[in-house]
Amino acid sequence: MTVMNDDTVRNSVTEDGRDEALASAGMTANATEPSVTASALEEQLDAARTEAARNLDGWQRSQAEFANARKRFDKQRAEAYVNASADMAAKLLPLIDDFERALANVPAPITDDPWLAGMNLIYRKMLAVLDELNVEPIPAEGTPFDPNFHEALAQEPSETYPSGVIVREMRRGYHLGDRVIRPSLVVVAA
Repeated sequence: MTVMNDDTVRNSVTEDGRDEALASAGMTANATEPSVTASALEEQLDAARTEAARNLDGWQRSQAEFANARKRFDKQRAEAYVNASADMAAKLLPLIDDFERALANVPAPITDDPWLAGMNLIYRKMLAVLDELNVEPIPAEGTPFDPNFHEALAQEPSETYPSGVIVREMRRGYHLGDRVIRPSLVVVAA
């Protein structure tokens, strides 16, 4: 029977613990001889680099998808604003037409009436609203007929304009950027 004192027990436990720690690190008790070869370490390094590249690629794709979603949202918001502006302008246009007809046919006795000045002011305010919405009238008289912007009601001979040019505008048309809100109703020279 072997009798062990405290120092003997402590040394054997330390050596056993060191052997286990070295074994888990892939080394033997002799520190000069690693049990893991350099090629195995290079394989682990390559695997780690591959995983890092895959993670970087996934992160970059996520960032690109987020940027694209943000651009798509901004574009949809801008389109919604244009659509809302066009709808608002389309509802105002008949009122403006009525004001134009009424102001063009004012009887002579009331031309100096302050009430008429108030009606002119309201008409100008409506035009200012269209201007704030970036709604502009479509040029008509004296311009070539364009079916994208004009709707022909009739043709008539004209000594002033050549054939295919607009002689008269029956109802003003309006556009918002490239979008036609309402085409101009026109008479074209024959």
